[in-house]
Amino acid sequence: MPKLKTHKGAAKRFRTTATGKIKRGHSHARHILTKKTAKRKRLLDLDVMVSTADEARINRMLPYGRK
Repeated sequence: MPKLKTHKGAAKRFRTTATGKIKRGHSHARHILTKKTAKRKRLLDLDVMVSTADEARINRMLPYGRK
């Protein structure tokens, strides 16, 4: 069986926690920030867990994980 390739786009976007869950960042936090409130920008800066419905798909794209 050949080695599996990591999906490089997914590798840049997702990280695994020590317990095996997958973290992701928020979108809409890179530009056009002047019209967004400070609270909205602050909340966009926080990482959140990926929904359980998407975890299997992301795990397939990251066969060796990413710390």
